[in-house]
Amino acid sequence: MNNDPAELRILKPYVPLGILYISAYLKQEGFDVEIYDSTFKSFEEQKQRILELKPGVIAIYCNLMTKLNVIPLMKFIKSSGELAKSKIILGGPEPPFYAEEFLNAGADIIVEGEGEQTMKELCLELDKNTPELKTIPGIIFKDTDGKLTKNSPREKIKDIDSLPFPDRESVDLSLYLNTWKNAHGYSSVSINTMRGCPYTCKWCSHSVYGMTYRRRSPVKTADEIELIVQKYNPDMLWFVDDVFTISHKWLFELEKILKERNIKIKFECISRSDRMSEDVIKSLKELGCFRLWIGAESGSQKVLNLMDRRVNADNVRDMIKLTKKYGIEAGTFIMLGYPGETKDDIVDTIEHLKDSNPDIFLTTVAYPIKGTPFYKEIEERIITNLPWDKRTDRDLNFEGRYSNKFYKYANRYMVNEVNYHKMKLNGNNLITKGRTFLKAKVSQFMFKVLE
Repeated sequence: MNNDPAELRILKPYVPLGILYISAYLKQEGFDVEIYDSTFKSFEEQKQRILELKPGVIAIYCNLMTKLNVIPLMKFIKSSGELAKSKIILGGPEPPFYAEEFLNAGADIIVEGEGEQTMKELCLELDKNTPELKTIPGIIFKDTDGKLTKNSPREKIKDIDSLPFPDRESVDLSLYLNTWKNAHGYSSVSINTMRGCPYTCKWCSHSVYGMTYRRRSPVKTADEIELIVQKYNPDMLWFVDDVFTISHKWLFELEKILKERNIKIKFECISRSDRMSEDVIKSLKELGCFRLWIGAESGSQKVLNLMDRRVNADNVRDMIKLTKKYGIEAGTFIMLGYPGETKDDIVDTIEHLKDSNPDIFLTTVAYPIKGTPFYKEIEERIITNLPWDKRTDRDLNFEGRYSNKFYKYANRYMVNEVNYHKMKLNGNNLITKGRTFLKAKVSQFMFKVLE
């Protein structure tokens, strides 16, 4: 976070749950594990600690956001005397799709999919004088001849109740809580109750957990919530699940158990409109939900169909309105620039936001993540001026859509037009409304003339 201007501006850090799950699992299996949490550390501090420890195995989590920090770290390790003998293992959603590039950049082994069982087997095998990596499912590496070798996939863990809770004790959680408290006036802790997502949105990566639905039981979920509340006493929780309300039976059972234990804590979560109903929203309110993020992506049904979102735009609007009716903040996500989207579709999205009137909406311009159907569809049209080790998938553009400048003004037009609409509803003063109206008109003009 120290090196990321966006993170320093937002100041909403969360612990790396994936690493903490693996740490807890390995400790349960009798391994000696140390977590180095670089969130609040400098690169120099990180390098110094690795030099002090000289670990035989260094496992690093990598996604498209951390990639540009991971590559220099690997280069440092491989150029540091005795430390160069350490085995670097990369996990996370990014490395499997750029396996050869990461292996050439210093990685020894790439983990594909879930990491708990794979890391256990790797640690056991690497402790041998002559490890045999070809016996371990779910990894990619180069053999003694330098040939890229991809082993068979590892079967997903069916019963995730069998996994220990994340090893939160291995990091200084007070740093996270205090950062939240100082920046926002309240503290927050993240929690994950499910793995996988069975939905087919073309832009979404299923690299680690797959298109599955596996979940902690309501009892185990309640146990973890109770533990977090008692040990860390945060002001709120953030459920990182892709679709928190995917199972209504699970949700209602969790509500029942938490009521029996007299536990109620504020939280926010994400869902889909087709997995919501009035009863679901009532249950969320009873549980303590204060903000519900409802994926929209677009107000154009045509674009939603192109994305294979399998939701109805009218239903999305209805659920946003119903969420607000029950006193829960409604947030939503908008994605501009998906292949096939036109200016008319963007106007439909603006009208969608004005009609549904969410409390918060966040926008992004679509970018192709390798391994997704979206990426495959436009792979032959991808444009990039940066070498692989200097860019992420966020830097990829593709032929056949509007310019970057256009999307800058499209976003401004959307934000200002919707904000002006809100001001009219809320009765803001004339000067504030006038300024926002002018901003909307200027950006609308640029939106219309740019291509």
